[in-house]
Amino acid sequence: MQPSTKLYTDLSGYYDLMCADINYPEQSSGVRRLNQLFGNGGRSHLDLACGTGPHIWHFLDSGYQSQGLDINQPMLDKAKVRCPEAEFTLGDIGSFAFDQPFDLITCLLYSIHYSSDIARLKSCINSVHDALQTKGVFCFNAVDKNKINNNLFVNHTAEHQDGAFKFSSGWHYRGYGEQQSLKLCITKTTHNVSETWKDEHPMVALGFDELAQLLEPCFEVHIFEHDYGKIEPWDGQSGNALFVCVKA
Repeated sequence: MQPSTKLYTDLSGYYDLMCADINYPEQSSGVRRLNQLFGNGGRSHLDLACGTGPHIWHFLDSGYQSQGLDINQPMLDKAKVRCPEAEFTLGDIGSFAFDQPFDLITCLLYSIHYSSDIARLKSCINSVHDALQTKGVFCFNAVDKNKINNNLFVNHTAEHQDGAFKFSSGWHYRGYGEQQSLKLCITKTTHNVSETWKDEHPMVALGFDELAQLLEPCFEVHIFEHDYGKIEPWDGQSGNALFVCVKA
């Protein structure tokens, strides 16, 4: 098994606990508002790196025809239980194709960075472009490599029938090159006995200017502050942002 997928397969049963502090309703609602503003009015939707399908669940509930793609079958198995009416495809966001084009493609929770390098990210962008209808929208969030604080970690705890969990995650960028990593740590404590899993996911690193340059040959690019409850232009300073890309 590849180290980069260990936590998402062996511990896929705990993935929703790991993401328990994410406001999926707000994120899904915010993306739908952006799609209404910039899109073609259609409701066919593909969620890349969909995980266990929480975003898809909210899109379906709002009348979208949603389906998901993920590289990990254990995640898709759980997504199918959560959203039995949706279709799910095992595949890589770096290279995919569908018979029918979509009106909206999302890639949330910074999953755009799962591309291993710039060449793979370009392939992902081209695949998205080919899979979109005219005036279709590609919406994702990203982190600017130049703004990463290697000492900043996000932590939260959760209770489960298997025990008490502590989750920690943080970005790391060495200061040069086109790779960054996401460091993850899970500690499970049951009856005062603790187990810890650590993993580090290699991801593509680039600044927002570089990212916009990659997107602009294929899309009209809009960059917003990383706030799903508001629609505000990116201030040019913050290291997290929402990208809304419209296919010409």
